[in-house]
Amino acid sequence: MKTKRRLSCGSIVPSFARLTLALLVLGGFSLSQAAAQTSAEWTQFRGPTGQGIADGHALPTQWDAEKNVTWRKELPGVGWSSPVVADGRIYLTTAVPLGEEKKPDQSLRALCLSADSGDILWDVEVFLEAGETAPKIHSKNSHASPTSILEGEFVYVHFGHMGTACLRKKDGSIVWQTQENSYKPTHGNGGSPVLFGDKLIFGIDGQDKQEVIALDKATGKVAWQTPRNVPDLPKYFTFSTPLLIEVNGQTQLLSQGSGAIMSVDPSSGEEIWRVKYDLGYSIVPRPVFANGLVYVCTGYDRSTLVAIRPDGHGDVTETHVEYIVDRNVPYNPSPVVIGDALYMVSDNGILSCLDCATGDVRWKERIGGNFSTSLLAAGDLIYMMDEAGMTTVVKAGDEYQEVAKNDLKERALASFGIDKNAILLRTEKALYRIENK
Repeated sequence: MKTKRRLSCGSIVPSFARLTLALLVLGGFSLSQAAAQTSAEWTQFRGPTGQGIADGHALPTQWDAEKNVTWRKELPGVGWSSPVVADGRIYLTTAVPLGEEKKPDQSLRALCLSADSGDILWDVEVFLEAGETAPKIHSKNSHASPTSILEGEFVYVHFGHMGTACLRKKDGSIVWQTQENSYKPTHGNGGSPVLFGDKLIFGIDGQDKQEVIALDKATGKVAWQTPRNVPDLPKYFTFSTPLLIEVNGQTQLLSQGSGAIMSVDPSSGEEIWRVKYDLGYSIVPRPVFANGLVYVCTGYDRSTLVAIRPDGHGDVTETHVEYIVDRNVPYNPSPVVIGDALYMVSDNGILSCLDCATGDVRWKERIGGNFSTSLLAAGDLIYMMDEAGMTTVVKAGDEYQEVAKNDLKERALASFGIDKNAILLRTEKALYRIENK
């Protein structure tokens, strides 16, 4: 049985971990071809790789409410879905309250904006959520938090327990919509869908139901459902987005839920492997895959970073966990990897640089502020935006090096979008296009 190494700041791990990692990379661990196209359009949550990588873009490093702002567009309603882009158009979702009641009905809508001007090209109601029966959401959540995903002529929008739909990108006309996969959420919805072949896949993690589900992307009908099969836990809800990876020629779908991460075959839903963690729930960060290891954050009540070798079968908790880091691990922001280093910012603003192979902390720095937005990497630069709209840009490397601080002075919880050499930032009231002028 392999001993898991639990690391705090300054811990040292045996050097054989580096050799193990090198062998894994040589053995054929890689991202799928689609995920490797880092300069492709930003069509899903965290971009082409699903991991916040924006290489090949000459992004600005300095801005404020006016400087390097091409346009700012006020958006209707409230939503924390992140912007996605294709063919000169930006897609978002939002929830518009109807009336002044304490619990108003919510019009759940999809929006399309011109990437050049910010003009709203179409605005379509997809579902109507009754205010009187709507479950209570967290103060950091919205009724429209999952990010849309684009493919071909279609945009797929997801509102968690309220339903999923496919619209035409051109005019917003609805191709199909379904509310057949409802569940009882806690604190609202959050996890975004992914596309694989002819399937649209997402997690269902409520009080009454915990599973991974795939819909036929052409019809919205259920293609497969895989229960999480976790033991009795105090709390079950989670908000993580799945990640597609390729390991030794086989595509795996990584999906986190309370108490465990599962790897399943995205074609059939058949489970490949799983790793259990102690009482993790309310998981938000998306998994990261780099240098032959999967990195996951385990959520509340104390988040840990677990590094996993993804070449196993069955329950591999005791055999495939390389190490566990238990200090300054985020509850909400997804980490990012540049080279052999993993960067993560805790919710209370501590940025850590870890050795990917060992989990050793190379350095840490208190940035300040509170963070929910996932990290963005562009070349050797890391972008992180706090909940007050302050974006700190730092240079990746062996020591902390701050490049700039940029303050929009608006509440911000959505993650970055990228269009060509522009950053798309969504705040509580507006969407910004920021680029060098």
